[in-house]
Amino acid sequence: MRHGAVCRWDTSHAPCQHHTTYGVALALWPVVRQHPRYYREGLAHGRRGTGAVLNDETAGWIGEKMSSTMDARPAPLYHDADGVLAPDGAVRPGATVHEDRALLKEMYRWLVFGRTYDTRLRNLQRQGRITTYAPIAGQEAVQVGCALALAPDDWLLGSYRDGLAGTVHGLPPEHVALFFRGHPKAGMTPPGVNVLPQQVGIAEQAPQAVGIAWGMKLRGASTAVLALFGDGATSEGAFHEGANFAGVFKVPVVLVCQNNGWAISVPRSRQTASPTFAQKAVAYGFPGVLVDGNDVVAVYRATLAALERAKRGEGPTLIEALTYRVGPHSTSDDPTRYRSDEELSLWQDGRDPVARMRAYLEGAGLWDDRRQAALEEETRERVAAAVRSALEEPVPPPEAMFDSVYAVPTPVLEKQRREFLDGAVQKEGDATHD
Repeated sequence: MRHGAVCRWDTSHAPCQHHTTYGVALALWPVVRQHPRYYREGLAHGRRGTGAVLNDETAGWIGEKMSSTMDARPAPLYHDADGVLAPDGAVRPGATVHEDRALLKEMYRWLVFGRTYDTRLRNLQRQGRITTYAPIAGQEAVQVGCALALAPDDWLLGSYRDGLAGTVHGLPPEHVALFFRGHPKAGMTPPGVNVLPQQVGIAEQAPQAVGIAWGMKLRGASTAVLALFGDGATSEGAFHEGANFAGVFKVPVVLVCQNNGWAISVPRSRQTASPTFAQKAVAYGFPGVLVDGNDVVAVYRATLAALERAKRGEGPTLIEALTYRVGPHSTSDDPTRYRSDEELSLWQDGRDPVARMRAYLEGAGLWDDRRQAALEEETRERVAAAVRSALEEPVPPPEAMFDSVYAVPTPVLEKQRREFLDGAVQKEGDATHD
């Protein structure tokens, strides 16, 4: 920055100069305000509207202060994670499966649960028993692999399509049905479950996850945060703001982009000119990893490595999980209008993550038809119980919306509650007279 640069509030300066110097001053404010002379003299000038002068002494001090806070970092590498299972369930050449057998079976059980619950929720929406639904068929491996890599104390943030991941991380399964029913209880996470409510705003969970991770870092906690989002979210400012902040402050966060090929009807080719989404991480100063999102073991390994890196204090990682959304974007979408049957068949028939894991387990002698039948029966019962619980949950009275805004209601909130109740009574009286 030029010594003696001036930031003024009057509009007589050329727009570019005014906006540039003003933006620089705002960006430097947390550092500049620490300098006693600037705070005493410069701020006083600013209050008189004549501008705050960054003289040689102040500017030099700023440079020293900023230099002392910048640590030298090796250039992060974007790379492809090693695949483990081929689409037919065979172990890829050069790969080995070293995960515990119990963990491998747990992965498959969750994959089957996700597929079964997904089918049931789609049917419920068609029956008019829930308002809408965003199917996850085809993306189960990403959510299961990511969630199983989390430690109980780690935090998970996801979108409206990521209920399976939340369930794997401890959220009661009925919360997913409650969410699509529009029930407020869906936002009430039980104590001890580190899962935030499903996010509807596109990419908003990215900066929220970064903020939680920053708080953990400031508190010295040995935990990490994981955020799931779709490829369309990478075109939102919230994603870039979150990624930039994460890189600058080296917060313990893992950002997982589920590249399912489509953002509603917008194909991946119209979402970015970058060959991959993962390489966007390099611009923000941290590693990016591309992984086969239909290989649950590969997803688990990539996520676990990123979480361990974050907990060592080495900062964030962006994972791109290459997968496919077999169903529609939501139950109000018709994907036949924008994608071909050939494309769908390629992924649905040839790259299905559930069939892939079952084929591996059977080939390894860890699974058979008897176990499959028992799992399907158990899963149907579990899904039925979750749906029953969600549909039987009574709807709270409208005035309950005031209950959880503040721990202790403010006078303004109490006034609003009274006005709302008075209005409701008045409408009831009018209806009676009619």
